[in-house]
Amino acid sequence: MSMRTILMSLPLLSSLISCTVSSPAGALIDGHLRPCPNSPNCVTSDSGDSTNTNRVRPLSFSGSSEKAWQRIQGIIKGMGGEIEEVQPLYLRAAFRSTVFHFVDDVELRMVPAEKVIHIRSGANVGYWDFGVNKKRVQKIRQLFQQESAGDMQPRPDTSSGTG
Repeated sequence: MSMRTILMSLPLLSSLISCTVSSPAGALIDGHLRPCPNSPNCVTSDSGDSTNTNRVRPLSFSGSSEKAWQRIQGIIKGMGGEIEEVQPLYLRAAFRSTVFHFVDDVELRMVPAEKVIHIRSGANVGYWDFGVNKKRVQKIRQLFQQESAGDMQPRPDTSSGTG
């Protein structure tokens, strides 16, 4: 088989993979997000048995849990995620890679009493993800903190006069 034949068949192969690989049904297991497999293509904040390589901190917030939940949904959509399931305390979204259309799942679990949102981001196929899921969680965290800081900044005093 020539190199040209191999290169020409890659788009077809990626289309077949993206069509046949679907996101697993998200679900909480004993009230927690699914643990990551023993591979580097997944990170989570919600599993006590995770290794250091796939462990991340949960997202923390102050103020209303409802506002935090709405804010995180906007961030997911703004980053190109497709929200597939949303409940009052659980969310599952899918992100597709640009070239091969591989699907990564992002799952979130809100814990209002602790003022945290646990997060899991993992690839559905393969072993390596070149750090994509960890970078995605870092970007979500950065955007969430930026928006949270904006909510906490004092509003300018619009009243005029000396009283």
